Amino acid sequence: DPDSVEFYTSGRASNEAAFLWQLFAREYGTNNFPDCSNMCHEPTSVGLPESIGVGKGTVELEDFDHCDLVLCIGHNPGTNHPRMLGTLREVSKRGATIVAINPLRERGLERFTSPQSPIEMLSMSSTELASTYYKVRVGGDAAMLKGVMKILLTMHEEALSKGEPGVIDEAFITEHTEGFDALKADLESTDWEHILKVSGMAREEIQHIARLYASAERTIICYGMGITQHQYGTQNVQQIANLLLMRGNIGKPGAGICPLRGHSNVQGDRTVGITEIPPQSLLDGIEGVFGFRPPQKHGHGAIEAIKAMRDGKAKALLCLGGNLAEAISDPQVTFPAMRNLDLVVHMATKLNRSHLLLGKHNYLLPVLGRTETDVQATGAQSVTVEDSMSMVHASRGSLDPASPHLKSEPALVASLAKATLPDSVVDWSAMAADYSRIRDAIEAVFPAFENFNERIKHPGGFRLYNAASERVWLTPSGRAQFKVMQGINEDPRSLKCHDLVLTTLRSHDQYNTTLYGLNDRYRGVTGRRDVLFINAEEAEKRQLRVGDRVDLMALDPDGNPTSRQMKNLTIVIIDMAPGSVGAYYPEANVMVPLDSHDTKSGIPAYKSIPISMKRVTDETQTTSGVLR
Repeated sequence: DPDSVEFYTSGRASNEAAFLWQLFAREYGTNNFPDCSNMCHEPTSVGLPESIGVGKGTVELEDFDHCDLVLCIGHNPGTNHPRMLGTLREVSKRGATIVAINPLRERGLERFTSPQSPIEMLSMSSTELASTYYKVRVGGDAAMLKGVMKILLTMHEEALSKGEPGVIDEAFITEHTEGFDALKADLESTDWEHILKVSGMAREEIQHIARLYASAERTIICYGMGITQHQYGTQNVQQIANLLLMRGNIGKPGAGICPLRGHSNVQGDRTVGITEIPPQSLLDGIEGVFGFRPPQKHGHGAIEAIKAMRDGKAKALLCLGGNLAEAISDPQVTFPAMRNLDLVVHMATKLNRSHLLLGKHNYLLPVLGRTETDVQATGAQSVTVEDSMSMVHASRGSLDPASPHLKSEPALVASLAKATLPDSVVDWSAMAADYSRIRDAIEAVFPAFENFNERIKHPGGFRLYNAASERVWLTPSGRAQFKVMQGINEDPRSLKCHDLVLTTLRSHDQYNTTLYGLNDRYRGVTGRRDVLFINAEEAEKRQLRVGDRVDLMALDPDGNPTSRQMKNLTIVIIDMAPGSVGAYYPEANVMVPLDSHDTKSGIPAYKSIPISMKRVTDETQTTSGVLR
C-alpha cells in the first residue's frame, strides 16, 4: 500500500531535491508529505490563502526602505533571524518606528551592534531597534490584535463625527475586500475586560499601538512562531491580515505581511509541490508533463504521520533531511511510534537524535552539504532556494566533498526512485545528470517559474509572482477576506488554566533542533539548558529565587495535572509577561500532547501550555530533564 509510506521533507532541501522527492512519492502512489512546515508556518500556508489568496508574505526587502512602521510580533531575530537585524537597523536609522510585541523582552529586538559597522564595533556602541516594547501574555496575541482593531473602529468613528478623515481605508475595503461588517460586529461584541485579562496588557498599551498604526501611512507586520504555534494559530495569522487590510496595508510599497520562516527553503519546498493537500492544478500539471496520474487523495501531514506510525498503519519512513523525532511534539508517543516501523531511511548531512530510533530495517545515507561542490555527468551543478520574500536564487558549493563517495540529494533521490520504480515514466538519470533539466520540469509544472534557468543567472535571482502584492486576490470571490475568529483565546485548553502558561524557546546557541552549545548569552544562561524563565513578580508570588529548582506538570483542559512533567528546572529571572514562563525547545516537547495542535493547520501548540509548578527541595530532588 503506497499510503503506508511517509515521505518527510526538511526545509533545508533545495527546490531541485524537493521537486524530485514529491515526484518520486506521487509516482509511487501517495501524497503523504509530513514536512517541517507542519511544525512552524503551516498556519501561514493555510490561513493566508483564505485571507489574501496566497500562502506567503507579501513584502520584499525594498519595502523596508519605505515603511513608516514595523510591528514585530512573536519572534526573536537576534537568535532566529540574525540577518534581519541589519534590515531593522536601517529602518531605525532612517527614522521609522519599530514596535516589538513579545512575551519576553529580547535583547535582539532592543539594540543591535552591526559587525559591518567599524564605528559601532570599535566604540562598542549600538543602534536602537524597537522604540517601544510591549510584553503580551503567552497566548494573548489574538486578544491584543482584536484590541488594536477595536480601538481603530472607535478612532475612525470619532474622526468622522468631527468631519475629519477616518483611520480605516473604506475605499480599499469597498473595492478589494469582503467580510468587514462581520469583523466589525465581532470586535464590537468583544469586551475590554476579557481582552485585557487574556492579553496581559494595559488598555493604554494597546491604545498606543493602535495610535501608532493609525498614524503610519505604510506598515509592515513581521511575525514568527509565537503567532503560529497555537491551537488557533491559523486564526492568529488571519487577525494580522485583518489588521493590515483595515488600512489597506497589503499591496502597496512599504507595507504588507512578513512571516519569518526558519529553514533556508521551507517556503520553496511548498512552492515546488511538497504538500499533503495538493491543489488540482499541481496534480494536473504533473500528469500533463510526465504522463502518469498522481494520487488524488489527500495524504498525511506530520501529526497524521506519527499517528499512522503509532497505530501500525505506516510501515516506512523516508526522510529527506531533518530531525522529525525531536522537532515534533509528544516524544512519549513519537519515539516508540518511529521504532514501530519496518523501514527507516534518512538522508542527512549530520547526525541527529532521529537516526537512533531504529525500526526493523534502517539506512542512514550521507549526502553532500550545500557548501560542497556537486559534480554530475554534465559538470558542476547549482541548486536553488526560495526565501521568505519569494526571491529565488541559486547557490553552488565550493568546498571539496568530505568523501568522494557522497551523493547529492537530487542524485540520491533519483537513484532511490529508479530502484523503487523500475517501470517509471520519468527519466531520473537525465535529471540527476543535469539539474537544469529539473528546473525545466519545475517550469513546465509551475508557470510562475517561467524562464527559470535564465532568471537564476541574474545577480540576486528573481522574485516569483506574488498576486496579493499587486492586489490581485486569488480567493474564490476575487476579493481579500476579513476572517472572524470566534472569541479571543488562541488556545482553548488554557481557558480554565489562567495561572501559568509555558512557552517553548530557542537559545542563542541553537538553530531549530540543533544545539551548538549550552549558552544563551542574551538571557544570561551559561553551560546549561535545564532552566525555567519567569519574571520577578511571578517568582516572588511563589517565594522563588534565582537558582531555586522546580518541577512542572502540564494541565489538561479542565485544569487537572497530567503525567507530563519537566523535573528539576532551575529558576532564571527574566523580564517577561505576567502569567508566562518559558523553557527550551525541544526538551519541553514532552509537555505537548500529540492531539494539542492547531484545529485548521495541524501545527503542534508548542507556545501555550497550561502548567502547575512545584518547588523542589533537597528531599524531593529528582533527575533534571526528561530521559528518553
